Amino acid sequence: MAAADGRDLAFDPWDPAFLTDPYPAYAELRARGRVLYFEPTAQWLVPHHADVSSLLRDRRLGRTYQHRFTHEDFGRTPPPAEHEPFHVLNDHGMLDLEPPDHTRIRRLVSKAFTPRTVERLRPYVQNLAEELVSALVAAGGGDLLGDVAEPLPVAVIAEMLGIPEPDRDRLRPWSAAICGMYELNPSQETAAKAVRASLEFSDYLRELITARRREPGEDLISGLIAAHDEGDRLTEQEMISTAVLLLNAGHEATVNATVNGWWALFRNPDQLSALRADHSLIPSAIEELLRYDTPLQLFERWVLDDIEIAGTTIPRGAEIAMLFGSANRDPEVFESPDRLDLGRRDNPHISFSAGIHYCIGAPLARIELAASMTALLEKAPTLTLAAEPERKPNFVIRGLEGLSVEVR
Repeated sequence: MAAADGRDLAFDPWDPAFLTDPYPAYAELRARGRVLYFEPTAQWLVPHHADVSSLLRDRRLGRTYQHRFTHEDFGRTPPPAEHEPFHVLNDHGMLDLEPPDHTRIRRLVSKAFTPRTVERLRPYVQNLAEELVSALVAAGGGDLLGDVAEPLPVAVIAEMLGIPEPDRDRLRPWSAAICGMYELNPSQETAAKAVRASLEFSDYLRELITARRREPGEDLISGLIAAHDEGDRLTEQEMISTAVLLLNAGHEATVNATVNGWWALFRNPDQLSALRADHSLIPSAIEELLRYDTPLQLFERWVLDDIEIAGTTIPRGAEIAMLFGSANRDPEVFESPDRLDLGRRDNPHISFSAGIHYCIGAPLARIELAASMTALLEKAPTLTLAAEPERKPNFVIRGLEGLSVEVR
């Protein structure tokens, strides 16, 4: 049975207490039904693993509707004109496109993420992780987020794309401002920051593309330019939007997965002790930490054609919010889902999504997570928590403001 009004739910994505621990509210949602209407965001919440997994593959849903309908035909109000720079940037990236444009762009980008290509990055990732952790150890500790979790994936994806090293410090602030728009009901201030970052990031990449046209390299941006110039398969805006998407997605998830994961380990000392005693647990530990406190809590889709979930018809024009965090704690799929079990073998978590929008960088993210975890376990075996961390005031992209640690 669907809830008629979400105001009676414990689900409150703006409540600091909920953001600290949303999992009891997810349990309530799963007990209440398979699909529930949440009036504050005008979305249908889907909390069960089986439904989320199925809907991610359902072509009656889409990340966009503009390949089939106008805003007016779909019963939607166009975004404000002052937000246009953000939407131009966002709407031309493959995450927010549907076939055939999504297929065309993903096919091209996939060439940079083949198993062989990603595997060639492993030594670079491992060496960088060891350097970052060694510096943390030499300092006696620091902020695990700022000193290790963030610089590692930023450097890797920037290296792939060919972003000059002196420019890389600008990427994270731009990314954070743009990603603010993915939260539920973003404020005008958030939108203004995202628009400004979209303009600055786009201008920067436009200049970089111009430079790479003059002097091509072995990087992904040069590869995108070559494909554009040879076959006109990408517009310049598609190149810019693809680069921004890869930069943002290429580090946001890994950064937050790293600090969420270590915070979970510190709160579960028995599991941390087991991991320190047996490094062969690292692969399954990464999957379990991604399940236990996923960095992406919610993924939205538009209903392009009427669908039915558990006897409830969701009409065309509605928006569905698939709750990854809830699906990953569903007791119908995971035994003792609220228990962190680094040795868990049956672990079909959906933290990397599924279907045509499955995370193209998942293999690289796993290499990065394994590299930083291995380096920390080997070089900082006495790593301890120095201070209780604060949660970022975000729901959709779940992370910490920082994670202060000591090496004794």
